[in-house]
This record gives sequence, C-alpha cells and structure tokens, in this order.
Amino acid sequence: MTGCSSVIHDKNTQTTNLLSDKKASVETIELYQRLSELIPKGILFGHQDATVYGNQWVGDSDRSDVKEVCGDYPAVLGWDIGHLEIGKPTNLDEVSFERMRREIITHHKRGGINTVSWHSNNPVTFSDSWDVSHKYVVDSILSGASCEKRFKAYLDNLTVFFKSLQTEDGTVVPILFRPYHEHTGSWFWWGKDHCSEDSYKALWRMTHDYFTENGVHNLIYVYSPSFEPTKEGYLERYPGDDYVDILGFDIYQYEYDKEAVQYTEMMNAALKTVSEIASERNKLMAVTETGYESIPDSTWWTNVLSPVIDPYPVSYVLLWRNAHDKPNHHYAPYPGHPSESDFKRFASQPRRLFNADIHAEK
Repeated sequence: MTGCSSVIHDKNTQTTNLLSDKKASVETIELYQRLSELIPKGILFGHQDATVYGNQWVGDSDRSDVKEVCGDYPAVLGWDIGHLEIGKPTNLDEVSFERMRREIITHHKRGGINTVSWHSNNPVTFSDSWDVSHKYVVDSILSGASCEKRFKAYLDNLTVFFKSLQTEDGTVVPILFRPYHEHTGSWFWWGKDHCSEDSYKALWRMTHDYFTENGVHNLIYVYSPSFEPTKEGYLERYPGDDYVDILGFDIYQYEYDKEAVQYTEMMNAALKTVSEIASERNKLMAVTETGYESIPDSTWWTNVLSPVIDPYPVSYVLLWRNAHDKPNHHYAPYPGHPSESDFKRFASQPRRLFNADIHAEK
C-alpha cells in the first residue's frame, strides 16, 4: 500500500456545481473533491459490511477480515439499509441499524468513506426487493395513490437515519448513496421488465428531490446498473446529470467462468463504456459491486482483478460481503484463505488504496 495521501479540501463553486444536490453540505462537497483528487493516486478498495462480521465471527469490535489479512481496513465500507424503511431494527442481513450508524461514523472519523445501497421492500406486496409478482410497483408509487404515501413514509425513515449520521460535534457524515441498483436486470421490483424507462427515471428523481427538499444534504448519488456494454444500454434509464454524481456498475465472476475469460471481457467492456461516459459528462466512475464468491482462484486478485481495473480512472472497487453464517459466501480473503498471499500482493501494489493510504484528520 502507498503512503498517506495529501488531500486538499477546496470548497470551490466549481465542485459545488458538479454535485446534484446544490445545497450539499461542506463535508459532502469535500468528499467528492477528495475522491476526484485520489484518482491519479490509485483505486480505493471497498468491502461490504466489513467491520460488523466476517468468516466465523460476528459482532466483534475493531475487526475486519481484510484488516487481519493485510493490516488495514478497507478505504470504503459498504452498507445496506434494506428494512430500515419498514421500521425494523436490523437490516436484511441482520445488522443492527444502530451498530451500522456507529460504524459509519467511526469509519468517517478514521478517514474512511462509506457507501450505502438500499434493498427496499416492495411497497405494494409488502415483501422483499426480489418480489416481482406485481408488475407495476414503480407506477403505483408515482400514481399519487396510497402506495405513494406509503413509499414516502419509507423515505421519511431513511431521512431520519441519514440525518442521524453525526459526529460528536454535530458534523453530518457524507454518504455515497446507491439506490435502485442493477435496474437493467429484472430481479428487483424496480427492474427493467417492471417499469418503463420514464417511470424508473421519475422514481429516482422523486427520491432525490424528496431527500433534498427534506433537508438531507449529505448524499452523493451513485448510479449502478448491472452489465451494460453499450452507451445506449447504460444510459437508457439514466435520470440525468442533474440527479447523478458517480457512474458505476455491478459485475460478478461466477463459478462456471473458471478461467475468468468472460468476467474479464465483461469488465473491460463495461469499464470502457463507463469511462467514456464519465469523461463526457464530467462524472466520477466506480465498480460499485464485484467479486468472485468464495474466491476459488488463489491468484484472482493479481491475475484477474488488478489487470482489468488498473487501466481505467476508477475511483473505488467494492467487493461484496463475507457472511458469517454461510461458509462459501465470501468475497474477500480471511486468514488461512487460499488467496490470502495473493491478496497481500494485491494490497501492496502502488495503486491500491486502503484506509491508512487516504487517512485525513477529521
């Protein structure tokens, strides 16, 4: 890993105007500027739920599988707030929202960055995000009927949570917010087979406007479809430059692709397309979800992931979670994992940025 980066917090008008929320907090503006300045130095490594559970452990303090392997926390921690909208005390992976809040604040104070996705319950069927039995959920939300009122109550619960992310001195923690992801697939109720292009855009814009109008000014909005190799496909449901701050995508390698050929081809195609769009639209880009479940390839980090991401101006790469209760459901190494040595080599490469590499006093 490289040494600590010298970060300049330039709260200028140009940076403010780049953000979709024109009333974004100073800290939110600073985070966006910081992400931009870090791109020439390297790619930030991220991991979902990294500090609340891992391989064969759950709930410990000051712990992370990644840290135990390479000696440092991920630069970016990923969280999901699914079930917050319906008032549950824990998310869909049984992480306490109070613990999540504390971990987000702690990571911010150690100089790290937090990103939040949202697997929202279906407001029509009252089931989970994957319930696609009702084909017009998005239209029901936008219709002005009872479903819209219910969904805005969901947004109210998120509003309270986002505003509660405050340090002891009242500083509100900035968040990379990634709603309605993988929408170019059809496995979520907001997916492409369940709403029109215009309806998806309207849902995104309504959500963005609801938060900004209700005083939530600590969000940087991240757009992340699943694999879309063409500009036309990627932008088909794009809500507009005034509503998006970072362009991303989600791509995984699967077991059948043991030689990583298909994964590499897909990643290259997506990275090329998104980097071109990001350059044209003056946006940052990221790999918002990726990984290889259980990482059976012991050299995956240096032979597959590293070569494909390094040629592009990627801000961060987020690996999915290491479940404590599912033996083969992990996407980062842990002590004793077959890819542990290769991950250490990956982490020591000059363009790898972990928490200590980006630390800034808060």
